[in-house]
Amino acid sequence: MTPELLDRARAVLRTTPVLDGHNDLPWAMRAQAGYDLDAVDLTADQSHRLHTDFGRLRAGGVGAQFWSVYVPAELSGDGAVSATLEQVDFVRAMTARHPEHLRLALTADEVEAARAEGRIASLMGAEGGHSINSSLATLRALYELGVRYLTLTHNSNVPWADSATDEPVHGGLSPFGEEVVREMNRLGMLVDLSHVSADTMRDALRVSEAPVLFSHSSARAVCDHPRNVPDDVLAQLPANGGVAMVTFVPKFVLPAAVEWTLAADENMRAHGLHPLETTPAAMAVQRAHEAAHPRPVATAGTVADHLDHVREVAGIDHVGIGGDYDGTAFTPSGLEDVSGYPVLVAELLRRGWSEADLAKLTWHNALRVLRGAETVATRLRAGRRPSNATREQVDGA
Repeated sequence: MTPELLDRARAVLRTTPVLDGHNDLPWAMRAQAGYDLDAVDLTADQSHRLHTDFGRLRAGGVGAQFWSVYVPAELSGDGAVSATLEQVDFVRAMTARHPEHLRLALTADEVEAARAEGRIASLMGAEGGHSINSSLATLRALYELGVRYLTLTHNSNVPWADSATDEPVHGGLSPFGEEVVREMNRLGMLVDLSHVSADTMRDALRVSEAPVLFSHSSARAVCDHPRNVPDDVLAQLPANGGVAMVTFVPKFVLPAAVEWTLAADENMRAHGLHPLETTPAAMAVQRAHEAAHPRPVATAGTVADHLDHVREVAGIDHVGIGGDYDGTAFTPSGLEDVSGYPVLVAELLRRGWSEADLAKLTWHNALRVLRGAETVATRLRAGRRPSNATREQVDGA
């Protein structure tokens, strides 16, 4: 990567910064510091334990970030709801504490206003339908607190939708799952189809009246992992208006990393650790495994291959970026943390992407989808009341 390309990339990002679809800093702060912003000063370099701090966000050209208010699928019922509320509380506290860097953004206009002020727009997305405990009232409460997307599942099925990484039960969305999508459309909450099964993707696209997004998924044709998006789904995005935000997670972008990660996950479980844990102790276990079993390394070029493919199948108006920083143990070479976005943009410049196309990738596409959901919600709220449906009523469960 030449200095000239990197300079051009940084110039692009000064004009149209990155609106990234997914960052797990809130859960990392819970796991490492119990949300204590005194214990982990995000205004200082935290590269020894996190992918994210404000200095590196600035260096990476990040102008807006969807913070994931994720809780693991092992939590369920009211426990999952409470933990999600704690995640929301942390994002709001972090934003309030650091107004020189962050501005809470609940609308597309507020994202633009934050950018005009030189601040990073802070949005929230809940990762997994277990966070609403099959309650549309809870869904509405999360929206009122500022959550602007719901990933319909995480790694396990929910009672009304199938996950990509679980055994199918519903064949996609149950009838109540369809009602969840309709209520999200009425609210203006984006339907996030990362983590869901391909059949759930297809059902959601059939039901949704608003643009959908994939907050952090890559192309299955390039890396055959169930977490990635098949071509027939990508091909539906132009009609829907949605966006697929390509992720950087090596096991989702590099075929050789899939098998290696399965072995690394088993090693983590053998040490009594969750495979997704990224605390210093967990990373020591991961690094020891990596030393004994060298890891296939993805690069910015690997990620660019997915971006090229999504652009080819779905079109330039339907591709974005969702790094998944602080939600993965390993990252590609050159994209080690949130300061790495200029490296990816430089790689795309090298491949012939125009600056206009890069502006759509980094900023305009995701913002258009957010604004599109708001427009649909305004129309639907004029003629549709909030749904009081329950899963027991709709699914007969």
